[in-house]
Amino acid sequence: MKILGIDPGMAIVGYSIVDFDGKNIQLLHSGSIRTEKGNRESARLLEIFNDMSFIVEKYQPDVCAIEKLFFFRNQTTVMPVAHARGVILTVLEKNNIPIFEYTPMEVKQILTGYGRASKKEVEQMVKISLGCDTLPKLDDTVDSIAIAISFTRSHNALEYFKKV
Repeated sequence: MKILGIDPGMAIVGYSIVDFDGKNIQLLHSGSIRTEKGNRESARLLEIFNDMSFIVEKYQPDVCAIEKLFFFRNQTTVMPVAHARGVILTVLEKNNIPIFEYTPMEVKQILTGYGRASKKEVEQMVKISLGCDTLPKLDDTVDSIAIAISFTRSHNALEYFKKV
């Protein structure tokens, strides 16, 4: 099963494709979509839409695990992130990809057993899960991998496997 993990944002969308056979997790690809701050918001959203459409077409994921917005301290960034997330959800829905959403606290809880774990603790669990020593440098990309791995360890994966 191919899982598309997404950490949505307006400036940077982190994404990853992991393969999960019910037991083992393998990172197939990861990267980011970056938009220019000086461009119109509508142009940036179109760029996210086009790039996400390309990723979905190229990798043909079976499901998507995406970060869910639940609370933002910075009110100036919540709307653009919500807009970017909406564009991403539209691409997924258009391509009939099942969507599973996780808050950052849920990802931390699933991966480390503690909902307030540090970024370093989450990164360590991602390395262990993938059986690797290094991760991509960009936090957004690493977060997308953590989100994808969270799906594999959640009740959502068990329910999904029962249906297919």
